[in-house]
Amino acid sequence: MKLLKEMCAIHAPSGNESGMTKFLLKYIEKNKKNWKVKPKIYSGEGFQDCIVLVFGKPRTAIFAHLDSIGFTVRYGKQLVKIGGPRLIDGINLVGEDSKGKIDCKLAVNKEGNISYKFKRDIKRGTELTFNPNWRETKEYVQCCYMDNRLGVWNALQVAETLKDGVIVFSCYEEHNGGTVSFIQKFLFEKYKVKQALISDITWVTDGVPHGKGVAISLRDSLIPRRSYVNKIISIATKTKIPFQLEVEGSGGSDAKELQMAEYPWDWCFIGAPEDNVHTPDEKVYKKDIDAMVKIYNVLMKEL
Repeated sequence: MKLLKEMCAIHAPSGNESGMTKFLLKYIEKNKKNWKVKPKIYSGEGFQDCIVLVFGKPRTAIFAHLDSIGFTVRYGKQLVKIGGPRLIDGINLVGEDSKGKIDCKLAVNKEGNISYKFKRDIKRGTELTFNPNWRETKEYVQCCYMDNRLGVWNALQVAETLKDGVIVFSCYEEHNGGTVSFIQKFLFEKYKVKQALISDITWVTDGVPHGKGVAISLRDSLIPRRSYVNKIISIATKTKIPFQLEVEGSGGSDAKELQMAEYPWDWCFIGAPEDNVHTPDEKVYKKDIDAMVKIYNVLMKEL
């Protein structure tokens, strides 16, 4: 869990993912020599802060977003949300501007307006994120930004043994997306890849509890093509990997841009469930994490 802990502490809200991008490129360069297949790496010009890894002869792409939720400093100590963070009065926010490091408090009034409490004014446009507080036991890990540093971590575990496939580290997912659109076009036209797995983290609900395995989503606010999802469930059923089926009417992921793409992409969201969503206390059970890695390894071979 050392790698996951390190990634959860990296400042990378939507629109400023470069910290995660640099970290991952350095990690990939250092570790790819130990992977079964050394991938072709696409990044930089034409890919913004995204990274695309192509292994062998790919059939399926894993999408994992790098960005997190947070806040942007406005004027007069006002804040604007990045994505959908839970508004909890008094929680710690951190960041940095030209005057130095920032460790301040979120203030939420009765009308729901948000601001910060700090000894000085913070430069407008500065991003503030949750202060990382890593907690780990034999059963679970807990910190801010499990969504989606855990999805990224999962993809890196799969990369170690992946022979044929694509791993996409995307940006902007928490704040309306934007990068998957050009990446799906690139992958379809260059590699004819048109099916995806969304490596992201879902919610603990009344039907999807901790400890029952990874969640395979039948739908959220969007509905994937059922024949593709059925194929995934059929493969998963033949294994001994614990999984549970999720049905929700809200929420979304990188899949929304694949669903609306000009090319015919199939997709399925598969991720471990977490409690305390979009707070500094996101909590995931280790058994569900283990099931997530195992099922991705199987699916990338079988699909």
